[in-house]
Amino acid sequence: MSGVWVFNKNGVMRLVENPYNQSAGDSSESSSSGGSQQQRMRRKILVHLPTSEVVSSYGSLERILKGLGWERYYCGDNVDHLLQFHKKTSIDLISLPRDFNKFNSIHMYDIVVKNPNVFHVRDM
Repeated sequence: MSGVWVFNKNGVMRLVENPYNQSAGDSSESSSSGGSQQQRMRRKILVHLPTSEVVSSYGSLERILKGLGWERYYCGDNVDHLLQFHKKTSIDLISLPRDFNKFNSIHMYDIVVKNPNVFHVRDM
């Protein structure tokens, strides 16, 4: 995990990832290439460690989470724009944007923290 945790004005912490975090062998793209910050950032992927499966859709994520005891949570005003999962044995709640294209490293790390030794976030 590369970046800095910062507090927003409303007191919520978020991770600002380091867009220049490149390995020494990856020098094909320089900071003066004119590309946007988004292009220089490494894309993250969520990996299910027991099967080495890359989570590429909410369908595959939901299948894995159900196997770990997580259930879909359909309560509240956020039903239209959030997918939520909870475990009966804990107070944890995983909230994800309904659009998988908006699924980012913050959501991935949330899943990793709430499921230790089951998931891992990697650079693509």
